[in-house]
Amino acid sequence: MRQEVEVVCGNTKEKKNIVPGLNLAEIAVEFNVKLNSPILGAMVNNTLKELSYEVYSPKTIHFIDISHTAGMRMYQRSLFFVLQKAVKDLIPGSSVRFEHSVSKGFYCEIDGCDQSLELPLIFNIGDKMREIVEANIPFKRDKVLTTDVVNMFERMGYYDKAKLFRTRPKLYTSIYYLGDSADYFFGSLVPTSGYLKVFDLVKYYQGMLLRIPKRSKPEEVEDIEIQDQMFEIFQEHKDWVDILGVGSVAAINEQVQRGYSSELIKISEALHEKKVAQIADILYCKRDKVRVVLISGPSSSGKTTFAKRLSIQLKVSGLKPYTISLDNYFVDREDTPKDENGDYDFESIKALDVDLFNRDLLKLLNGEEVELPKFSFEKGKRVYDKTFLKIESNGIIVIEGIHALTPELTLLIPAEKKFKVYVSALTSLSFDSINRIPTTDNRLIRRIIRDYKYRGYSALDTIRRWDSVRRGEDKNIFPYQEQADVMFNSSLLYELSVLKSYAEPILYELPSSEPEYSEAVRLQKFLSYFTPIPNDEVPPTSILREFLGGSTFSYK
Repeated sequence: MRQEVEVVCGNTKEKKNIVPGLNLAEIAVEFNVKLNSPILGAMVNNTLKELSYEVYSPKTIHFIDISHTAGMRMYQRSLFFVLQKAVKDLIPGSSVRFEHSVSKGFYCEIDGCDQSLELPLIFNIGDKMREIVEANIPFKRDKVLTTDVVNMFERMGYYDKAKLFRTRPKLYTSIYYLGDSADYFFGSLVPTSGYLKVFDLVKYYQGMLLRIPKRSKPEEVEDIEIQDQMFEIFQEHKDWVDILGVGSVAAINEQVQRGYSSELIKISEALHEKKVAQIADILYCKRDKVRVVLISGPSSSGKTTFAKRLSIQLKVSGLKPYTISLDNYFVDREDTPKDENGDYDFESIKALDVDLFNRDLLKLLNGEEVELPKFSFEKGKRVYDKTFLKIESNGIIVIEGIHALTPELTLLIPAEKKFKVYVSALTSLSFDSINRIPTTDNRLIRRIIRDYKYRGYSALDTIRRWDSVRRGEDKNIFPYQEQADVMFNSSLLYELSVLKSYAEPILYELPSSEPEYSEAVRLQKFLSYFTPIPNDEVPPTSILREFLGGSTFSYK
């Protein structure tokens, strides 16, 4: 008789001895785990595992559902596979290409389809997906020699996947099966197709929008938010990388391995400089009316460097930029609002003295001299040190901060005097047609490196804060992004290949005893697909230097 093993269940706070070989689904029954939604997987010793995972040694297990970030990713990946199978069943020889997230869903198109992607076909695909869901087909995983995987994908016409695995030196690769369909996924899937009852598929531009459940109300799909500008900038960047032939990680890796990383850096940086110059040109043409440039964007989007580069281009155009920091308009510490946990909420608009800011801004626009405040973070007080500012006739005020696009911030400033810019790292790269790179991962990796280098925070600290940062963005930044006059994509084609060497050692420091370890493991796997590029040729004015160091700009 085999000796029993000890299992600790984080959901029920119980400890039991179980028979070795039980899988996670059976262990959930053993502990009578009840979650608000169906159990999709579990964190086993802080590493994500599927419910088919068998336990043979002592483990600490925490079961998750769709309300957990990792659970939502499992649901989305599995839904992608169902859509891929539905399309292949209906249109043999075709495949789905997932482009990017937009409007609270995922935009996708179909390759190899000679039919017009209109409502009748989209309705048929949606019905086929529901049929697959009702059939409750298991998702099965198998480890296969990577050389065999490459050959299999080439036979299937998945050339982007085949190319990816040629550039990643791993002996074995995990392949998933759904009935007679096979594919690779960057992460775990749910047990069966029957778990995926909540979704919708609608017509969107030239393709389809796959709508997913809300994390807070998983019985409902997310509401569609109109994001025309966001869609346009994604498409523009996608078209650009397709022209260059570097729209996938494998294509980037090939360029690096062939010695073309220097050219890749130069092209990427040239595009940034061209876009910044174009925005400066727009502002020059509007110089008789626009006097204030408002720059906002989510965490680690590079908006600070963008503001500095824009100021240089404005000077080239003959304008005189004046930068005002919103940080200096913080209210005194005792007047700072608090969040639901009783902590100071510095990301709330109420943490700023909006009235004073508007009064000072109006005076400056009227040609008056203003004594600017300074905020002492040590004292938690606003102080004045006789710093005066007066705007010249060719002057333009540049303001950068998370609330820059919030209407309340500049309520008293006439709309025609304002020009709003939204900055974010909108990654257009993908691993292949079905495995996209989330823009949030790009920003998180940037932030991990910057926090470690400049703020003394470990990867554990940064990852632990990330959910709170994202909630603040959802509340204070994203609702206003479509109100921008122009959007700037701060992502760089080559950047993840450079960031890899900086981020990996920091991530490896995160101890496996912490719940955030699972996210570190996911990011390590994510970065493992990139061939590294040294940072030698990254220009000193690059947005990337804001995170790596070596910038010629001052960030004090």
